Amino acid sequence: MDHAVPFVAPPSGSRPPVVLQVLPALVTGGVERGTIDVAAALAEAGWTPIVASEGGPMARELSRVGAEHITLPLASKNPLTIRRNVDRLSDLIEQRGVDLVHARSRAPAWSAWMAAARTNRHFVTTFHGTYNLGWFGLKNRYNSVMTRGERVIAISEFIAEHVWRVYGVDPDRIRVVPRGIDLSRFDPARVSPERIIQLAQKWRLPDGYKVIMLPGRLTRWKGQAVLIEAMALLDRRDLRCLLVGSDQGRTDYSEYLVDLVRRRRLGDIVHLAGECNDMPAAYMLTDVVVSASTDPEAFGRVAVEGQAMGRAVIATEHGASAETVLPGQTGWLTPPGDAEALAKALDRVLALGSEEREVMARQAMDHVRANFTKETMCSRTLAVYDEVLSQPVPPPLP
Repeated sequence: MDHAVPFVAPPSGSRPPVVLQVLPALVTGGVERGTIDVAAALAEAGWTPIVASEGGPMARELSRVGAEHITLPLASKNPLTIRRNVDRLSDLIEQRGVDLVHARSRAPAWSAWMAAARTNRHFVTTFHGTYNLGWFGLKNRYNSVMTRGERVIAISEFIAEHVWRVYGVDPDRIRVVPRGIDLSRFDPARVSPERIIQLAQKWRLPDGYKVIMLPGRLTRWKGQAVLIEAMALLDRRDLRCLLVGSDQGRTDYSEYLVDLVRRRRLGDIVHLAGECNDMPAAYMLTDVVVSASTDPEAFGRVAVEGQAMGRAVIATEHGASAETVLPGQTGWLTPPGDAEALAKALDRVLALGSEEREVMARQAMDHVRANFTKETMCSRTLAVYDEVLSQPVPPPLP
């Protein structure tokens, strides 16, 4: 489904293309980070980047990279607000001479799609997940706006296949652009010993203990409970297991995890570490990084970040993990929800000798650098823009 299209900078003397990215807000997350990275790449290439959202802490980053942020109520799913946003976005498109609109989320995508159609502008979407279809597929219509781009960007081959299979999108319109990570941040050589020590002290990690970490917000499908059960099966007291991530105010699940740890008598072994603002340092003090998601990951940033930092990675064998982790070469894959298989994989990884670890670390880091960098993601996204802008605006898809 993937068609590689080289990016071509705008000819000298021509007006730089203006690209408007639309998303609900700029609070935190992979969608938001990708939006800012692409905006920075557009500015660096001489294009004019604009981002419209409800704003948030990450909005200030846009001005630093040479992009403009427009605050609009784009997180709302209220039909009246969505309709009003069509007018707001249409005015913005006309006033700023926008050439291409890129929608990254469903609610604002409806407004963006109608505004692009009204103003006869190019329209592109990114499918960031599988999206819930609801009872009897009732949300299929709501989700379908993400299939209406002239090009539909999928963040993995897994998502591309989903878009084709569930929504019937012509594969010729799908472009696979995997998410990319910032190797200037996720680079072992750039993490000072002081940062690692500071974090180890904060988390009260004793010397000489191997550390297993599962990063990710505390939500059931991320599989923290599966890892706890695997730790119980391992029955080793010389380990520490960190569940790193916020419950985002949803305390029921975090309380369940605390109780599960108590019932499995792992109070000294498994710790809910909360949010971490220095994930590169967290990876460096870790021996094994686990992604135990019970639902398929659309991309799976944790497994990629772990490999970039040269850590041993275990992920679940579904979704995009089969693309990001090469079993036996850069990490391991286990069946989703299978605590026994996860325990066996952990036992195997923990028994690796230093030479085996070094070989796998080099292979993992090379794999990420070749396929999942921020620069590659941005280059391929701009190539999609260039491909679309080279053609006349087609009639809007029904």
